[in-house]
Amino acid sequence: RKQATEYSTSSSDEEFESKPSLTHKAKRALRKRRKLEKETKQLIKQEELKRLHKAQAVQRQLEELEERQRALEIFGVELERELRGEADSGTKDENQMLHEWFELVMEKNKLMRYESELLIIAQELELEDHQSRLEQKLREKMAIDGESKGTM
Repeated sequence: RKQATEYSTSSSDEEFESKPSLTHKAKRALRKRRKLEKETKQLIKQEELKRLHKAQAVQRQLEELEERQRALEIFGVELERELRGEADSGTKDENQMLHEWFELVMEKNKLMRYESELLIIAQELELEDHQSRLEQKLREKMAIDGESKGTM
């Protein structure tokens, strides 16, 4: 009986001594997790800012492109009138006007391709932003699930 009591006492002493170290480990793990969460949030913010700046740049380029297309359209209408003989072409001959017309068409096609590329980039940015928000929701749900499992 005496041995059993001594064993029981030493066992409870070991448990008592291990509990403070366990809570210390838990506190350390909690601090580490919070630090990781904070770093993750900062990284997410940085990525959002990068996407925002890129989206703003794309928007500016689209606006500039629209202005260039309008200017080409105005020039094209005038050139078309000259080719039909509705407007005074001055010293330009028909070959020169046709050359200008084809240059204008090529420039317009180039601008349309560039516009398509910019729209694809804008769509890509929207998808990246959507993905980031979904990943954040997933992390939040996983954190909630992890906390509820830890309390059970």
